[in-house]
Amino acid sequence: MDFQLVSNFQPTGDQPRAIAKLAQNLEKGAKNQVLLGVTGSGKTFSVSGVIEKARRPALVISPNKTLCAQLFQEFREFFPSNSVHYFVSYYDYYQPEAYIPQTDTYIEKDAKINETIDRMRHEAVQDVLTRRDVIVVASISCIYNIGSPEEYQRVSLAIAPGQKLQRKEFLSTLTTLQYERNDIDFAPGTFRVRGNVVEVFLVTGKEVLKVEFGGDTIDRIGVADVRESSAAKQDLAQPSMYKLYPAKFWITSEDKLNIAAANIKTELGERAAALRKQGRILEAQRLEQRTNYDLEMIAETGYCHGIENYSRHLEFRSPGEPPFTLIDYFPKDLAVFLDESHLTLPQLRAMAVQDKARKQALVEHGFRLPSAVDNRPLTFKEFFEKTSQRVFVSATPGEFEQDLAMQEGGPDFIAEQLIRPTGLLEPKIEIRGTKNQLRDLTRELKLLKEKGQRALVITLTKRLAEEIARFLGEQSLKIHWLHSEVKTLERPLFLQDLRKGEVDAIVGINLLREGLDLPEVSLVAILDADKEGFLRNETTLIQTMGRAARHQEGRAILYADKTTLSMKNALREVKRRRSIQRAYNKKHGITPTAIQKEVREWEVDKKQKGVAAEFANLHDLQLLEQEMKLAAANLDFERAAEIRDLLKERKRGI
Repeated sequence: MDFQLVSNFQPTGDQPRAIAKLAQNLEKGAKNQVLLGVTGSGKTFSVSGVIEKARRPALVISPNKTLCAQLFQEFREFFPSNSVHYFVSYYDYYQPEAYIPQTDTYIEKDAKINETIDRMRHEAVQDVLTRRDVIVVASISCIYNIGSPEEYQRVSLAIAPGQKLQRKEFLSTLTTLQYERNDIDFAPGTFRVRGNVVEVFLVTGKEVLKVEFGGDTIDRIGVADVRESSAAKQDLAQPSMYKLYPAKFWITSEDKLNIAAANIKTELGERAAALRKQGRILEAQRLEQRTNYDLEMIAETGYCHGIENYSRHLEFRSPGEPPFTLIDYFPKDLAVFLDESHLTLPQLRAMAVQDKARKQALVEHGFRLPSAVDNRPLTFKEFFEKTSQRVFVSATPGEFEQDLAMQEGGPDFIAEQLIRPTGLLEPKIEIRGTKNQLRDLTRELKLLKEKGQRALVITLTKRLAEEIARFLGEQSLKIHWLHSEVKTLERPLFLQDLRKGEVDAIVGINLLREGLDLPEVSLVAILDADKEGFLRNETTLIQTMGRAARHQEGRAILYADKTTLSMKNALREVKRRRSIQRAYNKKHGITPTAIQKEVREWEVDKKQKGVAAEFANLHDLQLLEQEMKLAAANLDFERAAEIRDLLKERKRGI
């Protein structure tokens, strides 16, 4: 299926030229291009136009999860008939395994996996393997190892009506694919048995597979979409063939697993002997105890906690060979769009370096085998080797990506998009002193509230964001704070609250900078604007102030006691862009008009609400009930009442 872009708007201003140039260059095999588009010029729409014309799978990499969520939502709206997916780190909380030699401190890996995001990752990968009209919006997590695509497909089970397959053998295969039997709490990644019928709740959370057996043969296969109403599920789809993918990425067939285990044992013996030769008996014993325990778990269940540390052996890679990532699941003609490239590229460059330093400390002191170092993200060089065609998208692209495009083919490989179809100008900028800045900010926010407008307040630290949000909340204002500790799936909901007017302002740090499309925001207030550094450099200031560029009365207030070089450069660039837009408006008789953008429900939230009651996961409710009873037993009645109210709300949702 081709991509079908659906929109009420037609390309205008710089957009037609930018779309045509980028698409033509992709067709000619261009490796590196730049889309330099100012805030509010419709970069996402232009990228969508390029994807439609290029007719090839696309990977859009974004620097943070909040922006990923917004882009995912926008691409879903532009391509309702195509496959658009959200692929970010599935951890709500993540503390990596580490060792600090200076204090002899070992930090065990601690993480809380978000099951909804995990299901979305599997859904994305499975569509990438089976369709070409696919767009995946991903964070930097897409360059981390997720296992071999060949093995992921090889261990998958294809079934069909009339196929010779014993029910016992089918159940055994489900266990090998890391599905768990649970006849009571039927949730994604589990299966249950009802006589001669086996029901499998697919790990994607989308469908329930029903396999009916007659003797040693599959009689019938039925597939129910759990997002449909109960009435719709009465008439199950009955495919002629169905392919069942694993419930986890780290999966290896039994024959290969035995070979991999033998290789791990060999490495363990060599490493333990080397440590003992150095007189490091404690490290050798520690390594043997841990590795042998993991090997026993793998032999019994095919899985162990931290199995990714043995990925080099499980995937039969040579030392130093690049890991398998989401990119390897795509076909070779993949088009990669690096959104906000001035931030995304430095992250890509840093990931492997930081990961290697942490792993080497673990290896050196006997916590991991040397091969654990090869469970890593791609290096910067490997990323460029694995992706053949890249488009760097930013309002402030760095010198690196611009130089790559110029070397590729000169100015024709840099598409500029400086004109906003709406005619809106860059926000007006005012510099104010820091004395009584919170009192001044409070007054500004109250004036905005009366006009039905919203604001973003930018601070330097998480703690300061929380404290200022608390202070403003005491001034009869409705405030959210937003930073990296807010759960992934809650961040878009916070932004929705802002757009709906349920909160007057959001206070944050760097999550409120690049790319956020918030038409109701008319003011961006930047505290400590004169503190030179990464969070207050020229690029960051331009990006942050640009959040007010989608409103007719858009303006930015910089609270500062001096004007830094970064501030001067940012002000100069904003002035230049205002003059270009003003001249265009005058020439074409355009009156600046803000786009009225409907506030749509967060797509992930809609998916959750659409799950029918018989397939609902009651595990969280059971845990909440246990916590409520424990709080009551401890005489913490206030906490128990809070949990009781939450339980009522959750049960209504189900």
